[in-house]
Amino acid sequence: MSDSLLPRRDFLAALVSAGTSSALSRTPLWTALGGDAPYGGVIGAPAIITSERLRPQWPSGVQSGDPWPTRAVVWGRTDRDARLQLEWDTTDRFRNVRRVRGPVATSERAFTTHLDLRGLPPGQTIFYRARYESLASPGVMSEPVVGQFRTPPLAHTAPARPVRIAWSGDMVGQGWGIDTSRGGIRMYDALRRAEPDVFVHSGDNIYADGPLLPEVTLDDGTVWRNLVTEAKSKVCETLEDYRGAFAYNLLDDNARRFGASVPIIAQWDDHEVVDNWFHDLVLENDPRFTEKRVRVLAERGRQALFEFLPIRRHTTDRNRVYRSFSLGALADIFVVDLRSYRGTNSANLQAEPSPATAILGEAQLAWLEQSLRQSRATWKIIACDMPIGLVVNDRVRDGVRNYEAVANADNGAPLGREHDIARLLRNLQAAQVRNVVWVTADVHYCAAHHYAPDRAAFTQFDAFWEFVAGPMHAGTFGPNALDGTFGPEVRFASSAPKPNRPPSDDLQFYGTLDIDPRTRALTAALWDVTGKRLWSTELASLPTGRPQTSHP
Repeated sequence: MSDSLLPRRDFLAALVSAGTSSALSRTPLWTALGGDAPYGGVIGAPAIITSERLRPQWPSGVQSGDPWPTRAVVWGRTDRDARLQLEWDTTDRFRNVRRVRGPVATSERAFTTHLDLRGLPPGQTIFYRARYESLASPGVMSEPVVGQFRTPPLAHTAPARPVRIAWSGDMVGQGWGIDTSRGGIRMYDALRRAEPDVFVHSGDNIYADGPLLPEVTLDDGTVWRNLVTEAKSKVCETLEDYRGAFAYNLLDDNARRFGASVPIIAQWDDHEVVDNWFHDLVLENDPRFTEKRVRVLAERGRQALFEFLPIRRHTTDRNRVYRSFSLGALADIFVVDLRSYRGTNSANLQAEPSPATAILGEAQLAWLEQSLRQSRATWKIIACDMPIGLVVNDRVRDGVRNYEAVANADNGAPLGREHDIARLLRNLQAAQVRNVVWVTADVHYCAAHHYAPDRAAFTQFDAFWEFVAGPMHAGTFGPNALDGTFGPEVRFASSAPKPNRPPSDDLQFYGTLDIDPRTRALTAALWDVTGKRLWSTELASLPTGRPQTSHP
């Protein structure tokens, strides 16, 4: 693979954003069906002319996500009570369409819809065309919008093509919003051009506690001009505030093009609610908030998260974020949630595990261990919303430094939240689970860390890699210090010349994992927003039952 990004498919080169071009809204439908219309945007007008005021609109485009071999979630949002109507095919000419009557969009869910599209062929590119039909004026349809995604192959079939997974996190943070004069959220365009099979959003989808100013003066004297909406002019407290923060990102043309092109697997971190939150936190000393109880804010943020992202709800636990995905024989992805089950942030030095030291929580930890043991995929990718070994500070309370993530700046035996990770690593070694790779974001720089027992205070584990990427569109920082408990070593790390570098400095990062179907080798790479490859390494796969070496 070259140091530049893979070229876009020809039909992706014409991607445009839904609802942004009146000229495109007049494109004849037959032209769109012939394959000349742009994807991700309005592709035609119905034969009967209808007042635009009567038509449901598409203010946020479409997204797909949570792909399974025969299923995927298609997300949309309109502006009124309306029913989603969708057609799909395996070619972009829509000559053998299957029609699906979708769910109804109502104000109770911010006029969003989630269609869990079933009966799809495995290992195929799926093209879909969606409209909303007004409930107030039956028969009055929105303009059609199109998108695409690829279903994974079945796990028991021989892999026929490479798998590419991309990941990053941290969106519209530290005061950096959409500046259209600077290209908007350019990371979405870079990710779309990378053509991943799936994108893992590693958290901080929004900065609910990060309002925007209309203008920010940069170091060179030029001005960053934010698009500012009512929701992004203050911290989020009400459900409508959180909804508005998610909707803000989809005002960006690049974001809507991306959503129509690449399936998303999303998780959350802290800024979907408030910085460094845990359930018992009370914002006593933050005058920006009238609602001080973070437990209340978290429920509102969680609802908006599920409304505005293409996440499939768990059948029995509808608020559950952790889940897994098979990408065929080559890879399984395990999405974890370090926010919902954690104990209170503390000095993180407890000698024995207890509810106070939880970061994964008992139920999730047991699920993760079992799922990894049962996985038959060559590579097991743990998508974690925070890094394991990097020291992430929280505020000082009662004169004591508290910690936000797993690490506690103590290089000795596992203490505090490190107990959960030590248990997981120990049990994976005992079960001979091999080829485990961690991907994460959160710290606003990119890095590659290799963990090995011969460098560690805790030694009951097989060596593994953790790859860090981000931010997508937020301030750049780093690097952080490493905690030595699990023996991490920095193999690569970006750096910022000073804190909170703006997106215009091009210090925005994402990562890719490419798996070769012939050799089963995994190539991990870190990229910047311009498409420059900064670092990469190739990892050979190991069979079950063979211990990993300390230094692959």
